[in-house]
Amino acid sequence: MTRLVLALNTSDRNRALEMLRRFGDRIDCYKIGIDLFAAAGPELVREFVSAGADVFLDLKYSDIPSVVGKAVTVAARLGAKLLTVHTMGGAKMLAEAARAARVVGPQRPLILGVTVLTSLDRAGLEQVTGRDEEVGNRVLALARLAQSTGCDGVVASPEEIRVLKSECGPGFVVVTPGIRMSPAAGRDDQARTMTPAEAARAGADYIVVGRPVYEAAEPLEVIAEIRRQLGG
Repeated sequence: MTRLVLALNTSDRNRALEMLRRFGDRIDCYKIGIDLFAAAGPELVREFVSAGADVFLDLKYSDIPSVVGKAVTVAARLGAKLLTVHTMGGAKMLAEAARAARVVGPQRPLILGVTVLTSLDRAGLEQVTGRDEEVGNRVLALARLAQSTGCDGVVASPEEIRVLKSECGPGFVVVTPGIRMSPAAGRDDQARTMTPAEAARAGADYIVVGRPVYEAAEPLEVIAEIRRQLGG
């Protein structure tokens, strides 16, 4: 079953906690990103965990291996269930992140490698890498790197779900943002999108939804519709 992650796209601690109170266990996991973490800090993660919520701590670590390893250890001890590192930090950094998580023990978070941001299309990727290539090819290469170094899965756009599951195996976790409620819905800053139903059929383990929920006039109805599309 594909799980629903709510992206808490706010830097307001009180608003984040209000969403937790309002949505509760209708949401499988709450994503705390760099903007909210910068504003509210580790204590907010502890509050969510203490309330019984699963937390996706999306801080996208990228630094030298020893620094990332220390950061993963600290973040893991907060109780996060999912934690991100940038795959373009390289094999040694990814391996150190995976090792640091394992040392924490059985309650460790899943380490997810961020591949190509969903805001990037082929032209944007070329600006970053200096190579003209299909986005999907780069995503797959980075996913294979993450898997080879002990990471549990990756964050990738909906367009890459099927090939990642085929090439990396069904147990390799795929978390996908870029979810819109219908094909005609606005993409905002996402270049590669799918509906919840499409992502679930493709095999996503988690979908990350933000604006379609919290900008809706009736968020609970949107959550119910997402659940319907996911088949549960």
